Amino acid sequence: MNSYSINELKIDQAAEMTRSVSEGDIYIFAGVTGDFNPVHIDKAFAEKSIFGGRIAHGMLSAGFISAVLGTELPGVGCIYLSQQIKFRAPVEIGDTIRAVVTVTDINLEKNRVTLKTECINQDGVIAVDGQAVIMPVKK
Repeated sequence: MNSYSINELKIDQAAEMTRSVSEGDIYIFAGVTGDFNPVHIDKAFAEKSIFGGRIAHGMLSAGFISAVLGTELPGVGCIYLSQQIKFRAPVEIGDTIRAVVTVTDINLEKNRVTLKTECINQDGVIAVDGQAVIMPVKK
């Protein structure tokens, strides 16, 4: 795990993590959040949907972004202030998602960092993209 202060960060600095999405991940996420939308947990229902099968919750992928921010860049102790997000493609059971964050702006005066955020599947398809604003730790 890392912990960068604002003075240690640079524009275009990036970090990532990779995780494969399992059926168990989807059930656990549904249980924790209470989001039992059948497109996520009911095979028969999901097969009739526009996706043709079950998909992961969009916010599960967003959680992968949060993990990178909180453990890698800027890392431990940072405060997640905001996230703009667009869900561009479904994440399916078995997909391997690479969550990537890249520093795009640094505001030293306000101790704020803006980062491009993406979740990209094993085929290079961007499933989720957006922008986060965080407050790094002070050292």
